[in-house]
Amino acid sequence: MKKERYTIIKQTLPKEVATLCYEYMLFKRDVTSYLVKDKYFPPFDETFGTFSDAQIDNAFCTYGDVLMDLLLQKVKPIVEEFTKLQLIETYSYARVYQTGNELERHVDRESCEVSATLNLGGDPWPIFIDGSGKQNQPGVSHTLNPGDMLIYDGSKLEHWREPFKGKLCGQVFFHYNDLNSKLFKPHKYDGRDMLGLPSHYRKERPDD
Repeated sequence: MKKERYTIIKQTLPKEVATLCYEYMLFKRDVTSYLVKDKYFPPFDETFGTFSDAQIDNAFCTYGDVLMDLLLQKVKPIVEEFTKLQLIETYSYARVYQTGNELERHVDRESCEVSATLNLGGDPWPIFIDGSGKQNQPGVSHTLNPGDMLIYDGSKLEHWREPFKGKLCGQVFFHYNDLNSKLFKPHKYDGRDMLGLPSHYRKERPDD
């Protein structure tokens, strides 16, 4: 990672493309809700997505969505250009936040050595990041427009969002490991055989 531990890339995606991805997420949220209510999927089946995860209640979340994992691949050269690292994709994770959601201060897991969050659309919602790499230091607030992307040292820099006062906000997170890192082999594709697979395909593959 470069000396600068985070940066914002404006219009990583054209606004029209970001908006289409946002509308896709809203549509997928509605389809998933219908399938769960119709008992086609049990509530704990996260193949299409979930409305509750360990960090956020009452937000639609999807791990390894095919479109979002494709974007994970497509924006990798931009992330590599900033970090000056050769990267391998681990996973994408997208959410549609709603009023009252809050993202607590945290760092990401080992498969998120290098992370990025990209605004897809909806109401603006600042993200706070502490670039010092220390704990409980004041953060800097950044508001991303649709298509803007924040790249940061995900496993070391604390980041968070205060309670959301808008109606809806769509974000997708992209995570990578350094190909020259000891974490590369066990976390390639986050333990999946390929990108685009749901979370229950995750397994540790230390000999890859």
